[in-house]
Amino acid sequence: MSEADSDGHYEVYWPRSPRRSELKPLARRLDTLAGKKIALLWDYLFRGDEVFAVLEEELKARFPGVSFVDWREFGNTHGTDERKVVAALPERFKELAVDAAISGMGC
Repeated sequence: MSEADSDGHYEVYWPRSPRRSELKPLARRLDTLAGKKIALLWDYLFRGDEVFAVLEEELKARFPGVSFVDWREFGNTHGTDERKVVAALPERFKELAVDAAISGMGC
């Protein structure tokens, strides 16, 4: 387009591709964590080992009977086996009778 043809507008293209998957609704929130089993998932970044230890302690003090499945049980959710680890989570959650999951940390 030449300057003479320009009225101040020009064509642009969106740099992202069309969405390939549908948005899915979030799982229903638990009413309480009391008596629930929570899986801890970590991407092995930041200081998740330290943060999860404190988080477990504080949640146990607040919610009677809450229990945890340690992050070591699942593996690195952001490593070389990421796809395999994440794909296995639904079945592992069923096997371990997990009610909820906390996934972190990477800052």
